[in-house]
Amino acid sequence: MAAALPPQQQQQQQPQPPLREIPPVFLCRIGQETVQDIVTRTMEIFQITRATQLPNGVTQSHALYQDRFGRLQEHLRQLPLLFRKLRLLYERCVEMTSDLQEAPTELVPYDGEELVSVHVESCSPLVLQERREVLEKVRQKNQEMKVLMDQMRNLLWDVNAMLTLRK
Repeated sequence: MAAALPPQQQQQQQPQPPLREIPPVFLCRIGQETVQDIVTRTMEIFQITRATQLPNGVTQSHALYQDRFGRLQEHLRQLPLLFRKLRLLYERCVEMTSDLQEAPTELVPYDGEELVSVHVESCSPLVLQERREVLEKVRQKNQEMKVLMDQMRNLLWDVNAMLTLRK
């Protein structure tokens, strides 16, 4: 005969309900934070390697070298873990959103793709005219921003060239 178990042990032996389902939006937010962490760590790796001097016969502080080497090793150790986490989040999101009617690639327009592929319900001519005007304004602003970015890029090239020549 089995002895009666105390109430604490009975509660421990009962199957626990499954954990609450995490919404895909929350998983995407975690994925976004993971990507930001990957980018930050990668930038720090480049900063550490840029600040490290090649051996030229001059001895640096051994403690400084050890500190940089330790930080570099930590970042390099964390990157594969972060990529693995990102892959798991991606697979889980795909699994949870597989029942969507439209694929995510259909929701994101490609560069140069016209917006006429968007389904527009029959509207009054005034609404259609306003939509065309807004789209034209957006195209104009985008073109102005492209020109401005090109000018800024050229300016930065010139400044960098002058700084290089000054050295």
